[in-house]
Amino acid sequence: YGSRAPFGVILITTKSGKSGKITANYNNNIRLGKPRGLPTMLDSKTFAYYFNEVAANDGEGAKFSQEVLERIDAYQKGEIETTTTPNASDRFQYYTGSNGNTNWFKEFYRDFTTSHEHTLSLNGGTEKLNFYSSANYMDQNGLNRFANDNFQRYSIATKINAKISDKVDLMYNTRFVREDYEKASHMNDLYYHNIARRWPTIPLYDPNGNYSEPSEILQLQQGGRSKFQKDFLYQQLQLHYQPIKNWNITGNVNYRITTQNDHAEILKAYSNDAKGNPFLLAVGYNAAGYTNVSEYNRKDEYFSTNFFSDYSFDLNDDHHFKILAGFNSELNKYRDLNGSMSDLITDNIPTLNTATTNPRASGGYQHWATAGFFGRLNYSYKDRYLFEANGRYDGSSRFPRDLRWNLFPSVSAGWNVANESFWPIKEHVSMFKLRGSYGELGNQYTDNWYPFYATMPVSIANGTWLLNGQKTNTASAPGLIASTLTWERVSSWNVGLDLRALSNRLGLSLEVYRRNTFDMIGPAPELPAILGTAVPRLNNAEMNSRGFEIELNWKDHIGKLNYSARAVLSDDRQTVTKYPNPTGTLSTWYDGRKNGEIWGYQTLGIAQSAEEMAAHLANAKQSFGTNWQAGDIMYADLNGDGQVNNGANTLANPGDLAIIGNSAPRYRYSFDLNFNYSGFDLGIFLQGVGKRDYMPNGPYFWGANGGMWQSAGFVENMNFYRDENSTMVQNGVLGVNKDSYLPRPYFNTSKNQQTQTKYLQSAAYLRLKNAQFGYTFSPQLLAKIGFTKIRIYASGENLLTFTKMAKVFDPETVGLGGWNDGKTYPFSTTYSFGLNLNF
Repeated sequence: YGSRAPFGVILITTKSGKSGKITANYNNNIRLGKPRGLPTMLDSKTFAYYFNEVAANDGEGAKFSQEVLERIDAYQKGEIETTTTPNASDRFQYYTGSNGNTNWFKEFYRDFTTSHEHTLSLNGGTEKLNFYSSANYMDQNGLNRFANDNFQRYSIATKINAKISDKVDLMYNTRFVREDYEKASHMNDLYYHNIARRWPTIPLYDPNGNYSEPSEILQLQQGGRSKFQKDFLYQQLQLHYQPIKNWNITGNVNYRITTQNDHAEILKAYSNDAKGNPFLLAVGYNAAGYTNVSEYNRKDEYFSTNFFSDYSFDLNDDHHFKILAGFNSELNKYRDLNGSMSDLITDNIPTLNTATTNPRASGGYQHWATAGFFGRLNYSYKDRYLFEANGRYDGSSRFPRDLRWNLFPSVSAGWNVANESFWPIKEHVSMFKLRGSYGELGNQYTDNWYPFYATMPVSIANGTWLLNGQKTNTASAPGLIASTLTWERVSSWNVGLDLRALSNRLGLSLEVYRRNTFDMIGPAPELPAILGTAVPRLNNAEMNSRGFEIELNWKDHIGKLNYSARAVLSDDRQTVTKYPNPTGTLSTWYDGRKNGEIWGYQTLGIAQSAEEMAAHLANAKQSFGTNWQAGDIMYADLNGDGQVNNGANTLANPGDLAIIGNSAPRYRYSFDLNFNYSGFDLGIFLQGVGKRDYMPNGPYFWGANGGMWQSAGFVENMNFYRDENSTMVQNGVLGVNKDSYLPRPYFNTSKNQQTQTKYLQSAAYLRLKNAQFGYTFSPQLLAKIGFTKIRIYASGENLLTFTKMAKVFDPETVGLGGWNDGKTYPFSTTYSFGLNLNF
């Protein structure tokens, strides 16, 4: 796979038909998904006093007035029914002016999502002609209660094998897939962002019974729909010719075409004021009243050819040789067209023809190509001594002509000690193979498909002078080109051990590797600003990776109980060995940097009194805040200069920063257990990570964060420092909490929310990823009703998770940081029920 797989490849083999009478198989699956890990929203009274507390800590006035606080209290006690009052303009007041009590996660998300999938397949034929055909349909509904989002997939596939003669075989494989996804246009990342920061004081309905303006439900239901459709057509034709015994000649051609058609519309959405008069709302990122329709079309074509021949022969029945040589090529090209217009004549027909202003169109053509010659020699002596040599000569269109081709060799050797005559325990250990390998591959991936071509950016009607009353089009001078950009080279050393023992019941595989990446594409060198243009990136970086993988498996039976177990443990570390960072700045890579390093401050603790904080500041002035007081973080002065800061933020002068953790997952492991007894089967799959650090930096963890409008308030944020002077304590909402986990909250993030040791989360976890229980009816019973197999099963995914991480984060998916941890679909547990029929 050469330049397309410098770091490995996953192979998927399509099913083939079998000779014999035609058999049919039907599978269905019904799934229920339940969101997990959502924060627990505060009741509106606690939320209002929390925001007032934070404002007081910031030296600001109360966000919620006493009158609103009293309304909130009365509404929660059932003494009043009104959730808001209108202002002088007859608009209902929300946020700090309303007194609802809404759990927005509960309102917006369904308790369960539903989906179902069905597959029907047929296979059969003769020794000379057989086929396999299948059709699949899947329908999946989203979580949103107020504006359905739905995904549907249809696919059909056929594979035909024909024996033309004793020496010639022909195979044809085709598959068509269509994907349809539809959602409300307003349902973007900002929408998910807003669900978590929507205040509980905002009611779901206004006093007139309409959905409240800030709920965004009206935008979801009235603001238009977006529809995305993708079609995939795969075609493969393969011819296999065997002119003589052990000589095989194979050629195949592959063609894949992908077409994409997207439609998006932004329509008017209305709310009503207290007197029932309508007014326009903003939809998405757009101004109120804005309407727009856009169409996007794209067509991708991928064509590849593979021709290879292999010949194997033996000498004296002891020496086995196999020689392979071949050629492969790829061509990928796409074209796209995008058009949009604004100000629809009518929202009832959202098309380009019914829009009136701001016509915009764009499009382009792109393509890339690769080609490669490859060869392989295999040799084995009595299956004891194994040797393999490979060579690839690959070319890529992404590099200049004189740097386009490169040679990538590899070699491996193995010794199956168990096949030696002196091996004393053959009856117990049937395989004991030692192996080692060295190989090189190239990585062709670049940000720009043609970085060595000089291009002139063209702009429409943006000139600074007029011609015939119109602004002129302009073209800019091209920038510098990457004329020396070439392949990244990836070299790998591997040593391993494979063992089979105890009548093949026990298996062990151990592999240790080292990978070096040379000529990585790094940053552009720094040149004087007088140059006046961007500098292209170069092959100027290197990285080293080291790792191991251990797999242990066991397969046996006890009477009628068949069981198997498989355990896998792997680990890897990446270290930057060369990177152009002459100043040693910590904000980018540098020589010796470990992938995932987290730089931060050492936390001494939370100051329990003003006196303790004053004593600390006397010896360690903390430079990223003022007005430090009880409840704030005390950071360590590691370099002893009497200040706490990041120095010059460089390796030579990091100030008081130190490496406090690493976000790269370490010691990935999994367990796979399977049991079968008298038709009953049980499969259990667990996975986890032994070591990983994560530093939370958003409101999901902190609550108050980055200003009032970017902040939130959840039950999980309430374990913060409160003394007797706390607003919440004085009003009897929460008690004194000096022995808290979180510090005093501020809308400002600079003081207490620095990256630091105290709040560094362990993202290590163990998860019951999947468990499936099924029953297969006995063949004797099925024969009476015309079936060859019936199996029913129940399955669950993401059922249990063991972790020390804060529960508002999922350790498997965390890492986007900040509000991004709430800008996507919630993590879900899925329950499924299925049926397999063969007849």
